[in-house]
Amino acid sequence: MRHGTSSSTPRKVVSSHIQSNLESALSSRYNEVRGQSLALCAPLETEDYQVQPMADASPPKWHLAHVTWFFETFILRKYQRGYVPFHPAYEVLFNSYYNGVGEAYPRSNRGSLSRPTLEDVFEYRRYVDDHMQAFLNQELSAEMIFSVELGLNHEQQHQELILTDLKYNLGSNPLKPAYIDQPYAPGPESGALTWSAYEGGLIETGNNGDAGFVFDNETPVHKSYLEAFELADRTVTNREFLAFIEDDGYSRSELWLSDGWAHLNGLQEKRWQAPLYWRELEGKRLEYTLTGERQLNESAPVCHVSGYEADAYARWAGARLPTEEEWEHAASGEQAVGNFVENRIFHPVAEKPDESIGLFGNVWEWTSSSYSPYPAFVPFAGQLGEYNGKFMANQLVLKGGSCATPQSHIRASYRNFFYPPDRWQFTGIRLARSVTHQ
Repeated sequence: MRHGTSSSTPRKVVSSHIQSNLESALSSRYNEVRGQSLALCAPLETEDYQVQPMADASPPKWHLAHVTWFFETFILRKYQRGYVPFHPAYEVLFNSYYNGVGEAYPRSNRGSLSRPTLEDVFEYRRYVDDHMQAFLNQELSAEMIFSVELGLNHEQQHQELILTDLKYNLGSNPLKPAYIDQPYAPGPESGALTWSAYEGGLIETGNNGDAGFVFDNETPVHKSYLEAFELADRTVTNREFLAFIEDDGYSRSELWLSDGWAHLNGLQEKRWQAPLYWRELEGKRLEYTLTGERQLNESAPVCHVSGYEADAYARWAGARLPTEEEWEHAASGEQAVGNFVENRIFHPVAEKPDESIGLFGNVWEWTSSSYSPYPAFVPFAGQLGEYNGKFMANQLVLKGGSCATPQSHIRASYRNFFYPPDRWQFTGIRLARSVTHQ
C-alpha cells in the first residue's frame, strides 16, 4: 500500500507550554504503532518471514526492516546530530522506491535475501527505536513532528501489507495453513440491497489537514460538481457475486472493459473464474482466509476482486462503480467505524439485515476514478515528494479501508490506489447508479 498538513511540510517551532504534551503523546503513539507491527508478526514461524510470493508482495522481514529504514533515513540521519547508521548497506537493501535517496535493491528479489537474518532485523529495529526515543525526548519543531507522524502512518500502511502479502503466500500453499488459529463466525444472513439517494450540486472533497495528519495526495480541499446519484447501503456479497459467475459473467465480453477483457484472456496462468482464494472441492465452494480455508460464507462481502471484475459485475447488475467524489461525499458525515484490524477477525464480516455497516472497514471499495492529482496539488517537500505523486498514473482510487487496516489510519478523504488487475488486497464492490430525471 502507498500513500501533511496541506501542501508542504510545516517549519515553525511548537510553543513550549504544549511541547512536553506533544512529545509524550508522540512517544506513546510511536511505541504503540511499532509494537503493533511486531504483534501482527507474532503468529509467524521463522520461515514465514522470508517468503516473497510474487513480485508485488514482499516478505514480512523486509517490511519490518523497510519501515525502520524510513525512520532512520528521513528522521535520524536528517535531524539527529552524530547519528551512526546501523549498517551502511541497509540504505540500499531497504530502500523501496526513493530515487532521491539512492539505489534500491530490486523489488522482485527481496525474498532471496537470507541475510540479514531475522534476528539482525529485530536488532535493527531495537537500535533505531532506542535512538528514536532519545530523539522524541528533545524539543521538536513542527517539521520534525510531521516527519514522525508520516513515518508512523507509513508503518501502518505496511502493517496492512504484511497481512495481505502473507495471505498471498499462505493462500498459495497447497497446505492452506492458517495465519492464526481461531474460529471464523459466519455472521447473519445479509439483507436485501437498498439504496440511499444523494442530491447533486457543488460539493467539497479533499482535506487540508486541519484536524490532524493527512497525506499530500488528499490535499487540498477543492470543489466538484455532482449529478444526483444513489449509493448502495452495503457492499456486494459472495452470494450476489456467485450469481454473476453462474450467469457466465467471466465469459461475456460485453460486460468487460476492453483492457479488462484483454487481461482476462492474456493471463499466462489459469484464467480467472472467481475471486482470488476461491476454489471448488467435492461440490463445495471454499474460500481461503487468514484463519484457514473454510466453506464460502455467502452472506459476507465479496473480496479479493480486481477493478476489472468490480466494473464487470457492476455493469452486469445494471449499475456502476461510484466515483471517488461520490463516495467521499456520502462518507463525509460518517465516523470511521467498522471491521478493522483491531477486531482481529482478519476477514470481511456479514452485516445484520437491519443495520448498515457503513462505508468504512471490511473491504477497500473500488471507485471508477483514476488516481490523479487534485487541483493545486503540491507534493511533500524534498525526497518525501516521491511518496505519492509519482504514482499518479494508470491506477484507480479505492476508499474506506478494510479488515486489515488500522482504524486510526483511515478517514473519508483517504485515497488508496492500485492497478485495475490487482486483487491480492481486501478489495470489494459497492454499487452506485445515476438518477435520471423524467
